[in-house]
Amino acid sequence: MSFKVAFVGAGSIGFTRGLMRDLLAVPEFKDIQVAFTDINAHNLDMVTQLVQRDINENGLSIEIQATTDRREALKDARYVFCVVRIGGLEAFQHDVDIPLKYGVDQCVGDTLCAGGIMYGQRGIAAMLEICKDIREVAEPNALLLNYANPMAMLTWACNKYGGVRTIGLCHGVQGGHHQIARALGLEKKDVDIICAGINHQTWYVSVKTNGVDRTGDLLEAFENHPEFKQTEKVRIDMLRRFGYYSTESNGHLSEYVPWYRKRPDEIKDWIDLGSWINGETGGYLRVCTEGRNWFETDFPNWMKSDPYVYSAEKRGEEHGSYIIEGLETGRVYRGHFNVVNNGVITNLPDDAIIEAPGYVDRNGINMPVVGDLPLGCAAVCNVSISVQRLAVEAAVRGDDKLLRQAMMMDPLVGAVCNPKEIWQMVDEMLVAQAKWLPQYTAAIEAAEQRLASGDRVPTREGYQGAARLKTKTVEELMQDREAATRNAGESDKAKERPAAAH
Repeated sequence: MSFKVAFVGAGSIGFTRGLMRDLLAVPEFKDIQVAFTDINAHNLDMVTQLVQRDINENGLSIEIQATTDRREALKDARYVFCVVRIGGLEAFQHDVDIPLKYGVDQCVGDTLCAGGIMYGQRGIAAMLEICKDIREVAEPNALLLNYANPMAMLTWACNKYGGVRTIGLCHGVQGGHHQIARALGLEKKDVDIICAGINHQTWYVSVKTNGVDRTGDLLEAFENHPEFKQTEKVRIDMLRRFGYYSTESNGHLSEYVPWYRKRPDEIKDWIDLGSWINGETGGYLRVCTEGRNWFETDFPNWMKSDPYVYSAEKRGEEHGSYIIEGLETGRVYRGHFNVVNNGVITNLPDDAIIEAPGYVDRNGINMPVVGDLPLGCAAVCNVSISVQRLAVEAAVRGDDKLLRQAMMMDPLVGAVCNPKEIWQMVDEMLVAQAKWLPQYTAAIEAAEQRLASGDRVPTREGYQGAARLKTKTVEELMQDREAATRNAGESDKAKERPAAAH
């Protein structure tokens, strides 16, 4: 069978290459058409060379269509993978550093909190343009498979305002599923789960082994696990308080709620610096920066290394390839997908983007009704949904008042900052990110005037946060080439990404 798959933001190192490995592990897909597009021609060229080498070494005749012309890449595409980071590392630096001046200490900053909200403002403006191109040049009723963060906000905007059928995909559920199995001393295949909530705040509401409910055993299992009791302190505490384990990593989860990162002298009590994802200040920015610098430097060696093997045994756990396989071949796939709620989770708003179990076959993507989340879990999600709704509407309308309200309602920002500080922080972030925020032109001009007036709230200039580590130079990375290469290959999602089966 033949159809076209397009990758938008294909210069993303780990994700593009891994998704292609997964997709081309499906025997029926040996003749598909593939297009890569990215605004950065240099990154696009490097990733295209690497993936084309993989394709050739696997004996396939597919020739990647690589172009900086997005519409050309999207032309006649049936499926579109979106793996963009709007503003790249430059904007990401602002997402982390400006809030730090106001005491907002983030580990990641790509989903909620000050960084995630601003990331959404940049991303939604771009995603609506991508959706316009899909509507105009892709196959009718093309499916947009969105891996870009902030997942819920972007998927919400595409479905409500973009006019494109969009499903959001993440691997947090798979990662937590592996953890739960390890905590119970079992293999993932021996643990059945139902996970429901919103992206990065999804709850394992049912955990069974041999048909026996084990949810009540998880707290003791995690508290006694030699690794997890050190690395997952926030998740364990949330399990203790709310009764259910959450999908997201310790560092991610700590910045979505108001309790663990609001007092600098307490942050280190809740995190672990063995890996960035366990709570390091600006940790994801650091590994992404190191990974990109290393890939640039070491690219010739990547081209000499062993190619990816396209086989069922080496296929990863990302949902995207399995969804396309189900739709095209009829083989049934069960995964966890981000979709418009429409009554799937009955005590979350219908218009919200929820993450819940779904099934895929030739008939489409079908979402069974989950019912009510436990009240406490629903309450945590509903707070975040309010922030997401405000942020989506702000981005679509270019309404900086809604943007400021989203910041005020954000759990961690609200725990740390007063209203004057929030107003000024938003001014700073708007001005610093002006080139990626075309919808905010008037608001940015007004923000510039306020900042220039001199009547400013004091901030902690140069503050590096409670647990920030130095970004390694290329020379320092060379001291452990294997670790540097592994980091560069995984820096799109780092340890949240489950390893391929071996």
